Amino acid sequence: MGQLQERYKSYRIPQEFMEKGVYPYFREITGKQGTEVEMGGHKVLMFGSNAYTGLTGDQRIIDKAKAALDKYGSGCAGSRFLNGTLDIHVQLEKEIAEFIGKDDCLCLSTGFSVNQGVLAMVVGKDDYIICDDRDHASIVDGRRLSFAKQLHYKHNDMEDLERVLQKLPHDAVKLIVVDGVFSMEGDLAKLPEIIELKHKYNCSVMVDEAHGVGVFGRQGRGVCDHFGLTDEVDLIMGTFSKSLASIGGFICSDSDTINFLRHTCRTYIFSASNTPAATAAAMEALHIIQQEPERIEKLWTVTRYALKRFREEGFEIGETESPIIPLYVRDAEKTFLVTALAFNNGVFINPVIPPACAPQDTLVRYALMATHTEEQVERSVKILKKIFIEQGIIK
Repeated sequence: MGQLQERYKSYRIPQEFMEKGVYPYFREITGKQGTEVEMGGHKVLMFGSNAYTGLTGDQRIIDKAKAALDKYGSGCAGSRFLNGTLDIHVQLEKEIAEFIGKDDCLCLSTGFSVNQGVLAMVVGKDDYIICDDRDHASIVDGRRLSFAKQLHYKHNDMEDLERVLQKLPHDAVKLIVVDGVFSMEGDLAKLPEIIELKHKYNCSVMVDEAHGVGVFGRQGRGVCDHFGLTDEVDLIMGTFSKSLASIGGFICSDSDTINFLRHTCRTYIFSASNTPAATAAAMEALHIIQQEPERIEKLWTVTRYALKRFREEGFEIGETESPIIPLYVRDAEKTFLVTALAFNNGVFINPVIPPACAPQDTLVRYALMATHTEEQVERSVKILKKIFIEQGIIK
């Protein structure tokens, strides 16, 4: 047995949870994603999806993806830099830039690779990158790839952010990177205050809109638009894998910054370009959310209802302001148990344990789609309340 095999043969943590019957991962879905899915041999209410607009099974999007397959084939067999650029890639970038409100845009194969590649390139060894403690793992990995000096501040604590910035050279390049919507807790970045500090301390700002696009702002343009601060934010990234019913990611900025990234970003240059079907699907989803504002209105109607009901029933849901509702458990083993019991009773939710949160902040993540009904929410609240009471989490 080799060294690596010897090292990892004792890694049995997943198997321990399997033996307890509470292992929550890699459950197989046997059909389209929707508000109810077939999983594990029975139907469950899906409250674990990031498809906020509810478009993943929309026939219009499926038809556009099929048409792209027929016209362009199944893949591009190369990177955008060389042989992998299609006219629909360029068209999507133009439409995303216009939608977000920036000069130009790059589209990459995943949202994760956007943060990895952009953060590795836009700041260098004499620069500083400053992150919120609860920024997404892709931001964490991106900053690790950067040669910039890495700093962080307590979650949404503007006094702590200012304390960090006060110590830095005024003329140095300083990039504050923050999630627009924090993906586990559902709260928003304090963007107006961050922009004030940007001007006070001569910084730049990048906002991750992965959970903001399709949810906040005019026609779903995101948190930056929601606060009226798009022009003040230097870099805006987002994904297609949530509200835009596909896979991939984008970065929007001024034309000079995008020109630089187009010729230097390693995750762009050295990755195969996104598939024709995924590109066409994202573009059609972008058209639909602009043409159907009632879709986002429905998302917010059902979100307000769910927030109200969880608060009424005594759940601890933190500071969420979004369709992401954290139901705090504050015990890792109970978090797995609650997830398993919910699944057995017909509700799919996601467990959140370290490193996705602090050990004392474990939770189950309940997320809404525009296609959920109040009846479905009510059914899930009653099921979850019974489980939480039985486990001594709420009274």
